[in-house]
Amino acid sequence: MNAIVLAILVMVALCLARVSVVFSLVVAALVGGLWAGMSVDQVIGAFNEGLGSGATVALAYATLGAFAVALSRTGITELVAGKALGWVGSRREPDQLSGVKWLMFGALLIVGVASGTVVPVHIAFIPILVPPLLGLMSMLKLDRRAVACVITFSITIMYMTTPVGFGTIFLNDILTNSVNQAGEELGMQVTASMAPRAMLLPALGMLLGLGVAVLFSYRRPREYRQQTVATLDNSSNNNNNNSNSNSNGKKQTRLSRKQLIMIGAAVLGALIVQLMTGSMVLGGLLGFALLSMNGLFKWKDQDDVFTQGMRLMALVGFIMIAASGFAGVMKASGAIPELVAGSGELIGNSPSMAALIMLLVGLFITMGIGSSFSTIPIIAAIYVPLAISFGFSPLATLALVGTAGALGDAGSPASDSTLGPTAGLNADGQHDHIRDSVIPTFIHYNIPLVIFGWIAAQVL
Repeated sequence: MNAIVLAILVMVALCLARVSVVFSLVVAALVGGLWAGMSVDQVIGAFNEGLGSGATVALAYATLGAFAVALSRTGITELVAGKALGWVGSRREPDQLSGVKWLMFGALLIVGVASGTVVPVHIAFIPILVPPLLGLMSMLKLDRRAVACVITFSITIMYMTTPVGFGTIFLNDILTNSVNQAGEELGMQVTASMAPRAMLLPALGMLLGLGVAVLFSYRRPREYRQQTVATLDNSSNNNNNNSNSNSNGKKQTRLSRKQLIMIGAAVLGALIVQLMTGSMVLGGLLGFALLSMNGLFKWKDQDDVFTQGMRLMALVGFIMIAASGFAGVMKASGAIPELVAGSGELIGNSPSMAALIMLLVGLFITMGIGSSFSTIPIIAAIYVPLAISFGFSPLATLALVGTAGALGDAGSPASDSTLGPTAGLNADGQHDHIRDSVIPTFIHYNIPLVIFGWIAAQVL
């Protein structure tokens, strides 16, 4: 058995058995590396070398978590949640509540789409926007698996189809360039305008998966406990100057116009710095600093606020670091070319079988690495000559390579496309990463991607 296949199977089995994702990645890397013939020292060395690439992402998530908790300490999240809950509470008719659900889905889709295109912050919006809405979701008995599918779709679909923001990097800089480099000596060249057309059919598969998830799979009500979100722990004790008691004894957050302006300036400043520097770390730190310096929470509490934020995103960060180490071991093992070459024995002379095998191999590779952006350069050098030998057109080749890279991104335990939704939806401890994010997105997106990617290879 190929080392990558074995490692992925070990990782998935451990995750399904409710073993920590970080522990599962480390064990799977060790098993895969040893199976590939590496020594323990070589496995550890490759794992340690791979860790560095995940450290920047982990630090970025930690600072964004601190910024999110700082925002919650100002009382703005309570204010937003209170307004939303009050608005929903005045609407008791089933059709009105249904309208609120679809309005929320639509808002999350719009924000997610914007986060990858016109405002390229990627998943940074999730720990800020989603936790304040959990009380509203619980009141609506909204299945959070559907919400996870909506968010994952919104942050994935645009880079697959639209050359704006992250889509420019994926379609032009990575997909088009990788195919051209691999096909240069074989006479195949593609243009940037061809990539979006090639990915339309696979994207249609994801759209179908989203429809199945929200209209059928997770449409029924699901009970959740109404409780304080983790990011708001002790916030009421630190917001006494901003709160008044209402007739029911509950605290109603009140913010002055000046405070609202300062909160808006912190959010806008964090966004501008991130766009100008390309660093989520600097953006998150600036936003946190602006909030702490303007008296929106007590100065003596800022260390506690920052620690809470890091705790909020710690799991995401450690998983990303462990995934980078896992990817380092898989690349060092030499098992990726072996996996692709070995799959040729199953293909025979059938182009349709070749397309299916290439997609499934891409699924396994991306599941382990956790990033479609990192997968395409690895597989393009092998896939393009194989596609040419079977007579696939340039458009079909783009569709095969692009879909094979995107496969697994939505269903990998180590992908930010699943870690991001979990970070927001599990803020109150009621959303499991594997069972409520990974498995639903894997079923509803990876299966349609395989089917529609295969169709694209046949018709383009």
